[in-house]
Amino acid sequence: MTPTATLQDSSSPTAAQRQAVSAQALAAADAKPTPSNLNVVDSRAFRQALGHFPTGVAIVTTRCPDGRAVGLTINSFTSLSLEPPLVMWSLVNHSPNLAVFENCSHFAINVISQEQVPVALGFANSQVKDKFALVSHVDGEEGVPLLDDCVATFVCENYRQHEGGDHTLFIGRVVRHTTLTEHEPAVFHRGRFASLTTPDGER
Repeated sequence: MTPTATLQDSSSPTAAQRQAVSAQALAAADAKPTPSNLNVVDSRAFRQALGHFPTGVAIVTTRCPDGRAVGLTINSFTSLSLEPPLVMWSLVNHSPNLAVFENCSHFAINVISQEQVPVALGFANSQVKDKFALVSHVDGEEGVPLLDDCVATFVCENYRQHEGGDHTLFIGRVVRHTTLTEHEPAVFHRGRFASLTTPDGER
């Protein structure tokens, strides 16, 4: 049988040509923005999606060097570590109270109850001048205001701070904590306060 001859098409690219095309393709790929550089997430839709995750609500409190008490409402509170005992919360970078919390030695996380929802709304309202008139409170050993009748209170050393996009992350080292089990915690879900219920419908 006569061997079949392999014919080379004169129109096929040479090895040098193929290398040149590959180099051009790599250069073009490098010039394209990577997915991490593309803003493909709509901020409003993203915020609404995050709202589907139910959270507790807390009021973070501290005191300025001049003695002024400062507090604000958050739902970004979370546990971080057991050893050492660390918790975390975040504050938007344009907050007028950012510098206060960046420079304080201690702060307290006051986890509010269902009955304290009006207090949380007041602490979230910039038009309310004397927020601490809304709730009874005492100063702890570190001079930080502690709100009465909260379901849990965590007194924290201002342990670490980290950049988190348009927020600053505050990590607190818990030095003391208390709980009140007879109160139901406030719950925030889909942009509004909700009630905590068990699977059988009981509070």
